[in-house]
Amino acid sequence: MRTREVLAGWGSLLIGSPHLLGSVVRGGVVAHRPVAEGTPPVLTLSSRSVWSSITPDPQTAGQRRHAVQFGRYYEEFEVGAVYKHWPGKTVTEYDDHLFCLLTMNHHPLHMDAHYAAEATEFGKNVVVGNYVYSLLLGMSVPDVSGKAIANLEVESLRHVKPTFHGDTIYGETEVLAKTPSKSKDDRGVVHVETRGYKQDGTVVCVFRRKVMVPKRSHVPGNSTGGARGGEQPGRPEPKE
Repeated sequence: MRTREVLAGWGSLLIGSPHLLGSVVRGGVVAHRPVAEGTPPVLTLSSRSVWSSITPDPQTAGQRRHAVQFGRYYEEFEVGAVYKHWPGKTVTEYDDHLFCLLTMNHHPLHMDAHYAAEATEFGKNVVVGNYVYSLLLGMSVPDVSGKAIANLEVESLRHVKPTFHGDTIYGETEVLAKTPSKSKDDRGVVHVETRGYKQDGTVVCVFRRKVMVPKRSHVPGNSTGGARGGEQPGRPEPKE
């Protein structure tokens, strides 16, 4: 017997064998599973109380090529589960100014350091709130909505505390509820809350949204690619 060790994080998946295989996107759990010699690898990921598996495509198993899961199927969401997104992001002045310029939000609180120092209670520029929200939304995609059919609703959005240049933002998402679709049996709606906080733990942004996600039956033949393309629809194969 040998042990597979799965490090669930943005970067790496280490397997207790002579080879290093794949990469995963998950937050913060180390799991150990005994595996018999000669058993084809089944890569098991954990994000707190939710487990999901990635089974190699039998057509490419001998090539040690694996499709890394991105997002979740409806069946994989568990009410009460919390996904801790990784890594965080340090917000720079450049990030803030570029976002403001791209979105035509030229408020001096975000763009004018002299104004912020002389005429506001903060004494320095405050990062525009929509950038913080967008950052957290993006962080949540690999764990929550990477397979989404549609983002249905942003139910609420609260900017709790200011973010400043140089702060590092971390995010986590809790599953509040899940409801199967009444009109189509191959999908359901997941209700989640995402919280963002700084390096000292100060919560800066909280929002709730509803996402329509597929059930496994939505993508028939996942391991070999079905009518909708399997785990990675539209992905080409390299040509030698």
